[in-house]
Amino acid sequence: MSNFVKRENFIPYNVPNLTSLEINEVVKTLKSGWVAKGPRTNEFEKKFAEYLGAKHAVAMNSCTAALHVALLTKGIGAGDEVITTPMTFASTASTIIHTGAKPVFADIDYKTGCIDPDDIEKKITAKTKAIVPVHYSGQVCDLDRIYDIADKHGLFVSEDAAHALWSRYKGRLIGNKLQGTASYSFYATKNLCTGDGGMLVTDDDEIDRKARIFAGQGMSKNAWNRYAKGGTWKYDICEPGFKYNMFDIQAALGLKQLERLEEMQAARLKIAEIYQKEFSKIDAVEPPFVPEYTTHCWHLYVMRIVPELLTIDRDQFIVELNERNVGTSVHFIPVTYMSAYTSRYGFKKGDFPNAEKHFDRIISLPLYPTMKDEEVQYVVDAVKDIVEKYHK
Repeated sequence: MSNFVKRENFIPYNVPNLTSLEINEVVKTLKSGWVAKGPRTNEFEKKFAEYLGAKHAVAMNSCTAALHVALLTKGIGAGDEVITTPMTFASTASTIIHTGAKPVFADIDYKTGCIDPDDIEKKITAKTKAIVPVHYSGQVCDLDRIYDIADKHGLFVSEDAAHALWSRYKGRLIGNKLQGTASYSFYATKNLCTGDGGMLVTDDDEIDRKARIFAGQGMSKNAWNRYAKGGTWKYDICEPGFKYNMFDIQAALGLKQLERLEEMQAARLKIAEIYQKEFSKIDAVEPPFVPEYTTHCWHLYVMRIVPELLTIDRDQFIVELNERNVGTSVHFIPVTYMSAYTSRYGFKKGDFPNAEKHFDRIISLPLYPTMKDEEVQYVVDAVKDIVEKYHK
């Protein structure tokens, strides 16, 4: 019989980890008189690229912007097809549509939750121009397989690394030794937070050049400093670009968050290790599988229930956690379930069986650096209590 005792205070699914270091840097930025894109954004780009060991980093106002621009730099547009995964947030796919191209979905590897390279190959046609693999939850895609497929078919690879800052593939940071590009998110829930924001990373000089133009309203290089001493009011509009740039207040947060990244990651790893150990002892839940080639950054902790061993489904399991004051989320509802995609492309249940089975079972549990030890243990105890109560 469980000895579980419900706590009074709610444990949220996520809390941003911002300290006086970030606050003071933002105040300094505000006092500097330069709050739009400027010196701090440039410094953040430089330090982010150095951290990853990449040649270029282009700061943007979101990962969505970075994903969109990545495809634009390669001239992808109407009549083209781009392969991605249904197990992602909709922006991965919507940015493909915004170029004029068609998103084509490949099912996931059920063990990892990441796109299945075998299904990628099955979906390639004469119209295919790119692959957008998603490093789901901080788990890493099988990049050697994906790069080999891309090489074989002459395809561009735009990695969606929104979840994958600090993650590694075979010991190498995602973003290091890229075949194409990687796009990062600095949204409020991410491992590095600038409120919102993103970064496009590449080793390709031409992609970097074009990305800066597309993200800066199509303006010619260095037009950002036209109001500063030594700047020039003369500029050209090279492309009908977008207002996608990061600004210095965001970058101020990013610079201090980057300085603290290892400290924050250590806290995430500690929590994930406890979850992995404790949930591996429970037959009615499945902790995330981490393949040997992955070093997981644990942006998300995505646990799966085993409904065959329970009298409740995933939705009710979430209700039960909420009643025990544990916040959760679900990552993700498959893009192919969304009305914008079913109405446009005719997707239906059964089209992507692995992604659908995964979705029916997943729960994202609280995981953030400021979680206290007793809160982590409470989440474990709450899961155990629910399993005990509803086990067949």
